[in-house]
Amino acid sequence: MRSGPPAWPGTPTPLGARCRVGPDGVAGTNFALWAGGAEGVELCLFDGPGPSAAETRVPLTELTHEIWHGFVPGVGPGRHYGYRVHGRWDPWTGARWNPAKLLLDPYARAVDGDFTLPAEVYGHVRDWPDQHVADTVRDDRDSAPHVPKGVVVADDTGGGDEWQDDRRPKTPWSDTVIYEMHVRGFTRRHPGVPEELRGTYAGLAHPAAIEHLTSLGVTAVELLPVHQFAHEDHLLRRGLVNYWGYNSIGYFAPHAAYAASGTAGQQVGEFKRMVRALHAAGIEVILDVVYNHTAEAGELGPMLSLRGIDNRGYYRLPHDARRYADYTGCGNTLHVVRPQVLRLITDSLRYWVTEMGVDGFRFDLAAALARSMHDVDMLSPFLAVIAQDPVLRRVKLIAEPWDVGDGGYQVGAFPPLWTEWNDRYRDAVRDFWRGALPDVRDLGYRISGSSDLYAWGGRRPYASVNFVTAHDGFTLRDLVSYHHKHNEANGEGNRDGTHDNRSWNCGAEGESEDPAVDALRRRQLRNLLTTLLLSTGVPMLVAGDEMGRTQRGNNNAYCQDNGISWLDWSLPEQPGNGELLALTRRLIALRHAHPVLRRRAFFSGRPQAPDGLRDLAWFTPDGTEMTEADWYAPSATLALFLSGRDIPGRDARGRQVTDDSFLTILHAGDAPVVFRLPGPPWAAAYESVVDTSREDQSGPPGTAYAGGARVTVPARSVLLLRVTAGGAAGEPPGTAAARGTPDTPDTQNAPSAPGAHDTPDPQNPPGAPHTPGAHDTPDG
Repeated sequence: MRSGPPAWPGTPTPLGARCRVGPDGVAGTNFALWAGGAEGVELCLFDGPGPSAAETRVPLTELTHEIWHGFVPGVGPGRHYGYRVHGRWDPWTGARWNPAKLLLDPYARAVDGDFTLPAEVYGHVRDWPDQHVADTVRDDRDSAPHVPKGVVVADDTGGGDEWQDDRRPKTPWSDTVIYEMHVRGFTRRHPGVPEELRGTYAGLAHPAAIEHLTSLGVTAVELLPVHQFAHEDHLLRRGLVNYWGYNSIGYFAPHAAYAASGTAGQQVGEFKRMVRALHAAGIEVILDVVYNHTAEAGELGPMLSLRGIDNRGYYRLPHDARRYADYTGCGNTLHVVRPQVLRLITDSLRYWVTEMGVDGFRFDLAAALARSMHDVDMLSPFLAVIAQDPVLRRVKLIAEPWDVGDGGYQVGAFPPLWTEWNDRYRDAVRDFWRGALPDVRDLGYRISGSSDLYAWGGRRPYASVNFVTAHDGFTLRDLVSYHHKHNEANGEGNRDGTHDNRSWNCGAEGESEDPAVDALRRRQLRNLLTTLLLSTGVPMLVAGDEMGRTQRGNNNAYCQDNGISWLDWSLPEQPGNGELLALTRRLIALRHAHPVLRRRAFFSGRPQAPDGLRDLAWFTPDGTEMTEADWYAPSATLALFLSGRDIPGRDARGRQVTDDSFLTILHAGDAPVVFRLPGPPWAAAYESVVDTSREDQSGPPGTAYAGGARVTVPARSVLLLRVTAGGAAGEPPGTAAARGTPDTPDTQNAPSAPGAHDTPDPQNPPGAPHTPGAHDTPDG
């Protein structure tokens, strides 16, 4: 270690390390670090990332509004650096400054090296005999040889003019189909991606990887965390790693281990090129971001960055300031109410949008970000700043609307601009297909857009991100193959992961050689995917579910960076999986082709024109519209009619939007049901479009049926029927009856659909039953 001359004054903005031309045309880098309560800050420059790299310490003597800053001539892109911050060591008051620890710049745009977490990386004596007070005993050993360094990155690493030509797809929310995936796991075993690119940003940008996404028809990839993250000590001790990445430590840096081109700043350009390639294919990039906590964990965690810069300024500390308020289950919670923390998060978000090109964010444990001093507050500073920010309010914003603290479950509560992961959709669909719903009320609300949750404040059906599976939990294949979790490989005695799987193994636990069990599982997969992709809202698929991926019953594979988590690209060659993949492609294409399946406004449950039908109607197996009593009665069958004539809103040229009309019959019973198809005025004729009782969905046009015909719907299946020419919905009421058609439903006085808004309606008198899915929301 050697001391360098003091830095030139430089400027307090922007924060981080930014290359620039200084006084007298001298090139260098401006460094700026917020460290509010610190007594001194040293910039540490290294000639490389390794443990033997030479260190030069440069004092930053300028302090402006709690920001320590300085300009260092001659420092350019590729230089490695960190900080040592001086101050009091007084854990009882939350003060944990320790200049022996090299700290990562929170604004570092690239990080080189791995966090291996030896004892020297902890600010306290990690192995102190009395662990109850270990966090109060300062460790004065130097951590620099054992921690990664930040890397100075030039402002333009994306290819100059080529980056300027990038065209964002800007897919409307109503047209969006999300594909949740892991950068590494998606291509790690892809035979069409060169081996040296597998598991990297460049691998995801490869034409072979993108071809799968475009052939599916998804419009956005939602990437599991790509911010630089660290592995937890308890995993490293067991020879495991944090595979999912929900342990962020660098909010501006692409995770270096996913780069094929290098880690000394090259990862930034590689990430940008990946985004450009996906955009060129019409696919948006959404990042799963973890701003609720950091990798520094609780008071016994390592000192990597924020804890040593200003522990009290960055983290929520309770009355006992030695400890951390933990609304995340990960040991700490960022104090988003504080201006400097809010600035860190919003600066990071804007950076990923404006400089890295991403199109939106999914916020892990978003309720923790919406907390004011204690309670979740939908008028909190974080949500208020996002709502008025000219950059961030234009991108896709998805909340995981809960945290682990009191009052943390906030599904349906986030304000307009936000969409939400709808776990009530997940639970209702799982329960229906495993035969665990007492009635069909909740399912009706979920598949018709969850108006009971989102029809307020101008929100739309696409406020609901519908999903049956996510990275956290069983895969779709495991959902129909396992009743119990099997997480032994995680090394925690199968104690980790949820017990509430809402799964059904179809009669055998795990892999089965029984042809009947396997056939039933394949049918259940088709049922679950079909339900998801025909529901109103934004569907989210998990990578591999479309071709039967299994984690062998592990419902918490966060630490499995191996074949348990990686996609097996040979799966489509196995029996049934190729057909499942083809069905998924067909359903997504059907969704893109028919606006009635991706509505931009909630259903009203009433005719949209004097001679029209209800835009949404629900039917019992005897072909009559459901009454209030039907919604409360035990049932394994639910049918909904979507009128393509009565779609509110207009297209880009101001024309009325019209479409085919569809009847969807979902039957979860273990025996067939005879269903009488609604006749005129709903339809004179239908043709089948999807029948999940059939393994192979390809072939000639579906079976034709007359309105009023009795159809046998096989056990555990979905039947999607389209109203055919000559039988289109919207025939004036009474016309069919005049022709003598029997059992014509009364479309003027039948009950409206689930979730109907209680507004007086002359055609639906006060007191008439209101059922799921309908709401009086004007379309804008």
